Amino acid sequence: MLGGDEFISSPPRKTVRFGGTLTDILLKYEKGETTDFELLKHQLSDPDIKDAQIINWLHEFRASVAYLTKELEQLVSILLKLPWLRRSREVVEEYLGFLGNLVSAQTVHLRPCLRMIVSQFVPPRITIREDDVDISDSDDDDENLSENFNTCHRALQTVARYVPSTPQFLMPILVENFPFINKSERTLECYVHNLLRVTVYLPTLRLQILELIIEKLLKLDVSTPQQDIEDAEEAANNSDSEEKSTEEGLFDMEEDEERKGNKVVSSSSERMAHPLAERLDILMTILFSYIKDVCHVDGKLDINNTKDLYRDLVSVFDKLILPTHASCHVQYFMFYICSFKLGLAEAFLDHLWKKLHDPNNPSVIRQTAGSYIGSFLARAKFIPVVTVKACLDLLVNWMHKYIDNQDTGANAYCDVALHGPFYSTCQAVFYTLIFRHKQLLDGNLRKGLSYLQSLNFERIVMCQLNPLKICIPSVVNLFAAITRKYQLVFCYTIIERNNRQFIPVVRSGTGGDLVQTCTNPLDSFFPFDPYMLKRSKKTIDPFYQFWEELSAEDLENLKKPIKRGTSEDEDDDFLKGETPQNDGVVGIAPNSYESNTRSPVSSIGSPPDCYVPYPQ
Repeated sequence: MLGGDEFISSPPRKTVRFGGTLTDILLKYEKGETTDFELLKHQLSDPDIKDAQIINWLHEFRASVAYLTKELEQLVSILLKLPWLRRSREVVEEYLGFLGNLVSAQTVHLRPCLRMIVSQFVPPRITIREDDVDISDSDDDDENLSENFNTCHRALQTVARYVPSTPQFLMPILVENFPFINKSERTLECYVHNLLRVTVYLPTLRLQILELIIEKLLKLDVSTPQQDIEDAEEAANNSDSEEKSTEEGLFDMEEDEERKGNKVVSSSSERMAHPLAERLDILMTILFSYIKDVCHVDGKLDINNTKDLYRDLVSVFDKLILPTHASCHVQYFMFYICSFKLGLAEAFLDHLWKKLHDPNNPSVIRQTAGSYIGSFLARAKFIPVVTVKACLDLLVNWMHKYIDNQDTGANAYCDVALHGPFYSTCQAVFYTLIFRHKQLLDGNLRKGLSYLQSLNFERIVMCQLNPLKICIPSVVNLFAAITRKYQLVFCYTIIERNNRQFIPVVRSGTGGDLVQTCTNPLDSFFPFDPYMLKRSKKTIDPFYQFWEELSAEDLENLKKPIKRGTSEDEDDDFLKGETPQNDGVVGIAPNSYESNTRSPVSSIGSPPDCYVPYPQ
């Protein structure tokens, strides 16, 4: 027997049946007697329904699932709205059993069951009243959120176990329930995290789920250009500085100190000022964590898991990333997985190379593949010099063959529309040389120079297709300075001739006439330009090759050609003075953006274009 207090606090057990058992009620409903049926629906819809009542009803429904046909979908809808997640363990177990019985006996209700489960992949909605206005937002403070998500995944696994075709019905529901990008960061974070958890026990959906997530990330990425992120950060930094100086001057109260120490300082150090960039940062962090967890078992790289995930990610890359122009951050999922093993990086380069040199691919895809090759070779610290050399050999040989085929034809003239992939390849090679020339010469200057001379840059630069006219000026300027220093080719005569041929474009605006020249006819970009999202940046930075601004001494050295006939000892002295180790910073390189359009903040991660004066 229960004690007095226990009896009062225990929930009442509902034993009343309207006209008999649940089966009787359902049979009466089939004959047109709806009174007991309506009372049943009313009781199930009661917001104050007790745990014991739910258990009793679910127990009876489990025994009567054969009667829950399509004609009773309204009743099933009420059952699926029962508040089962935030109830006792007994209610949860009974409800999971009911779901299994329902979908196995009546597959017509599979979609509503899946919708109910997926709707729980985000925090519950609560209404906050501010200034007499009701604002609906997610309840981020729900302590049981993690446990509820675990239960949801148990429910989904239960359904999938009873109905093998669950994945094909689930995927459209996952797509239609994906939150809008203006929803709270927590809502997006929870939904993406739960989607990725689904791939663990429904592996057939992994490719489609990754495609869905990366498509949404891409929309966020292209909605937040790098310049907008920099401007927002700069404005936030200025605002914080002003606010800090004002507070220090006017207030010295403990409450203010606690408030600043508690929230403002900590949040501003990690949060992105741009709201969409903040969402993207959180989601990229989740994606990177997922990639790491899938590829590593007990802290060690699992080759088979990694290869399988790599194939899925390359497929998504081809479908979504490669055709998208000037995304800034999402493509780094390929950079990250390639950092796990050199074989993956080489496979990715080989994949891009096939895209580049296949004439059946659209020109714009081939050009983008060239941009990816150049940026990847330049920025990936984990790619050794031997791989860089192999790629340069491949690219340069293709360029020479292309020149052979074009020099005698009718199209042997400078035209981006005709020769876009060729110019993109040239720029990739020039860009790689700017970043990697010191490593290519490291150890043995004479041998390194011999290798660079074998690439025959002079023929490429001097050919009728005139790549120096098409490539980004900042790339051309540094390439010209480096190749002159090592007496590989003298580019300045061609650069000056090209400059004289540029036709200025006059544009009229509110600020008066503006004279511009097209400095990026390829409309090219470097996909692995500096990563700017604060949280997820920590994952990329250890594998990323940064650059630093050229000092006045470096600029002067670039203007001094290397003398022929130096001894190997002198070579070593030169290298000690100028060449960093392979894992060090490799000097300045140009970026995808014109210097006159970038804010001062840009000098932090991606310095403005370097100008090397022409030799007198």
